[in-house]
Amino acid sequence: MASNRPAPEAPFVPAQRESETFGYGAYRAEEGPWEEWNPTEDSIRPVRGRHRVSKQRGGGLARSSTVLGVGVIAAVGAGGMASANTGKPPVSISLPDLPSVDSVGHLFDDDSSNAPKATTASLSNVGVTSADSAKGADAGEALRNRIMAQAEQQQSKAETKAAAAAAAAAEKAAADAAAKAQKEAEAKAAAAKEKAEAEAKRKAEEARLAELAKQYALPTSSYTITSTFGQAGSMWSSGYHTGLDFAAPTGTLIKAIHSGTITEAGWAGSYGYRTILTLDDGTELWFCHQSSISVSVGQKVTTGEVIGRVGATGNVTGPHLHLEVHPNGQSTGIDPMAWLRGKGLTP
Repeated sequence: MASNRPAPEAPFVPAQRESETFGYGAYRAEEGPWEEWNPTEDSIRPVRGRHRVSKQRGGGLARSSTVLGVGVIAAVGAGGMASANTGKPPVSISLPDLPSVDSVGHLFDDDSSNAPKATTASLSNVGVTSADSAKGADAGEALRNRIMAQAEQQQSKAETKAAAAAAAAAEKAAADAAAKAQKEAEAKAAAAKEKAEAEAKRKAEEARLAELAKQYALPTSSYTITSTFGQAGSMWSSGYHTGLDFAAPTGTLIKAIHSGTITEAGWAGSYGYRTILTLDDGTELWFCHQSSISVSVGQKVTTGEVIGRVGATGNVTGPHLHLEVHPNGQSTGIDPMAWLRGKGLTP
């Protein structure tokens, strides 16, 4: 059986391109569309002339731009072939952030001296300063150096801060210790001063009492204290003892405690025979239960002068001298023991 004859091929008609599909501004015949190309030994030999790619400049980004430009041209050519074979209009391609056509065109120019230099830097040099470039460091090394420098700076700051804190703590501790020592020293000084003042006061009081003791004297000798002031008991009409009792044998001498004036001398009921000596400050001294009186009213006496004798007259249980002290002539007396001690005397 005879085979069918193949249909005649349609005559080749170049496809019409839009003038702005790539950005060159007008259609160029050398851009295609082209017929289907079957490479042969002769056709794959190195191409010389206008289509020889110029030497790459500008580092990695320029090298990428070159490859991208060639790829774009190949894609455009392929689009033209597809348009020729399919009859469909070519698809326009827009590439953002690419070099201008003039910058790409120099890739196909034999004269590389007129080609503009790429303005983009190599990606491997991003972040590298001029000082780093002078040292020959790449971006990674520069970044490492910066990180190390920042780490050292932060560590130095931390050490400085810690040292400042330690110094402040030491200074505060020293200040606290100094303040504590100062307080202790002040307390010791105050205690020593107080002790010295107390000692001086004691000595002054002793000197005063010693001087007073020269002016005052105990009312009798060879005695025994039998009853004290304020002692409670039913034998006293007031319910308590109002004076100080010096028990001594009958006839023992009674002396004037201090110089003054005799304001009373005679019988006084339960007090028996009593003599009252009024001192210059108005204090009255009562000498009671005497067996005899040796002075009279209005008489001036001096310290240690005899004014009577111990007896057992009045309300008594035995011979003794009952002594009372009435400041300013008051009816109520005070403790004769304390008053005598205030005058430097110790009963």
